[in-house]
Amino acid sequence: MGAEGGGRRRALLRGVYAGLGAVLLAGCASMPDSGDLRGVESTPRQDPQVRVFAMPPRENAGPAEIVQGFLEALTSDDPQYETARKYLTAAASRGWDPDASTTVLSDGPNTVPEHSPSREAGDDYAYTLTGTKLAMVDEQHAYTPDSGTYSATVHLTLVKKTEQWRIDALPQGVVMGRSDFQRNYVSVNKYYYAANVPAGEGGQLSTVADPVYVRSKVDPVTSTVRALLKGPTRWLDPVATSSFPSGTALRKDVTSLSPDDQNKLTVPLNDKADRVGATQCDRMAAQLLFTLQDLTPTGVSQVELRGSKGTKLCALNEDRAEAIASHGTGRRPEYEYFIDGRQRLVRLPSGSGSKQPEPVPGPLGEGDKPLRAAAVSRDEDTAAGVSADGEYLYVGSLASGAPLGNAVLTSGGASKADRLTTPSWDGGGDLWVADRDPKRPRLLMLQQGAGTPVEVRTPGLDGRIDAVRVAADGVRIALIVEKDGKTSLQIGRIERDSERGGQPAVSILELHSVTPQLEEVTAMSWAGDSRLVVVGSEAGGVQQIRYVQVDGSTPAGYPPASLTGVKQIAASEDERLPLVAYSEDGIVRLSSGAQWQKVVKEGTAPVYPG
Repeated sequence: MGAEGGGRRRALLRGVYAGLGAVLLAGCASMPDSGDLRGVESTPRQDPQVRVFAMPPRENAGPAEIVQGFLEALTSDDPQYETARKYLTAAASRGWDPDASTTVLSDGPNTVPEHSPSREAGDDYAYTLTGTKLAMVDEQHAYTPDSGTYSATVHLTLVKKTEQWRIDALPQGVVMGRSDFQRNYVSVNKYYYAANVPAGEGGQLSTVADPVYVRSKVDPVTSTVRALLKGPTRWLDPVATSSFPSGTALRKDVTSLSPDDQNKLTVPLNDKADRVGATQCDRMAAQLLFTLQDLTPTGVSQVELRGSKGTKLCALNEDRAEAIASHGTGRRPEYEYFIDGRQRLVRLPSGSGSKQPEPVPGPLGEGDKPLRAAAVSRDEDTAAGVSADGEYLYVGSLASGAPLGNAVLTSGGASKADRLTTPSWDGGGDLWVADRDPKRPRLLMLQQGAGTPVEVRTPGLDGRIDAVRVAADGVRIALIVEKDGKTSLQIGRIERDSERGGQPAVSILELHSVTPQLEEVTAMSWAGDSRLVVVGSEAGGVQQIRYVQVDGSTPAGYPPASLTGVKQIAASEDERLPLVAYSEDGIVRLSSGAQWQKVVKEGTAPVYPG
């Protein structure tokens, strides 16, 4: 994804679906039948075309071999973990829910034998599984970074009826190393509609991405549809809505879904959807279409919904879906923008390769107010500019000859570094900016870029805001937060309450870091529906540019080409457009499949609309 984005992701997914081969998991045929267990090493990264299946337990296998085989079976492509269950007693198999969670460790789990109280009897045994936690995927398929030590116990018994060792007690869910997780799972954006955000032009709704992880080679289409029907994940739920009626699920007789040779997917639903109207049904189908568009080798281009008795409810193609809701790349920005050497706002045609910037029409390009940063509204009709000293925020039309009024906001910070950040426009036309005045640090929102600034509540904020970027959906915000000399990238949820005294009550809730491995984050930008591009460094490390998902996971594909001395970076949520950065070489640009190219030497503060 990203500047190299949708195309690469589609290619990767084609590889996932192309394979028909099968191999046995390495190590299963040569496991020890007694003694201590070695660590279960993560399976090396394999060709995504290869399906991986595990071996069932060998006759008279010892406790060590049983545990080893079970852990390796967890990383296989068995749809219902059928082989893994063969290592369990019947009762343990009935009580074990592998879908409860997936624990991701830095490497495969290490195993340490325990001395069971009845060890002398020779009919039971136990092992402790240990490792370093990296992340957890919960029962909603939501990914959360994690840390610390993992420890869980697996208990075995010698089944009297068969005289075979089997596991009779184990933790819920599955556990595996990072490389096995990357081979087994794929990130998918479910799509819902943003709540408390006004409809756009023509009544278009705003979509919001809700990334989840599903098993990449075990019917991902069906798994994704089931996850979508269950509704938004807990973090997103307060600000997102689904058009599917509560309780909607696939019809009971549906076990698998796949598009036909015309890329049409038919989805039979239960009786909860039988009485939906045409408008609601179209919105339901649009959610499915947006969610599934990149999940199959050729994409899903049409969705048909059927009721519990097989009756056709509605059908929707891509063109009609785009009319229902604005979605990610629905509007391609016309220009990329930056501040030139004369401290004016200038622009270049987006994606054209042109290196001859022109001042924007209107007072921020044609006037005499020197600027250090700017933001352009998503319709590219209006711009906001921060004065060269960081003290004032101006908003002006991008129309030639338009006047520039008084500043809409003034910072009381004593120094340039303690004043206004670069502003950011959301998809509804509201303008966001942070005032870094140490005596009164604030996050502010100006409705439609005008009027009295609304002070945004930030109850979970621990530190001072260095940078602000609002997602196009208007319900998620990215902040660079500084505390004790360290900076982190945090994602928060924007909640808007009904107006009080003429102004809305706006809050940023459940802020969480998505770059826990970075000690310093210096720049960031949204680079897709659920992805950002980040410039930062690990403790004692060098500066690097990487992509990160809003859930803290690392998206598939390669990071951007390295670039030294990056101070600011800009990406479009339209992933086809190049990255633009301000570095020690000036304004530079990175297109898909290319290297960084210099645009102009004199220039700073690059931005795309937003």
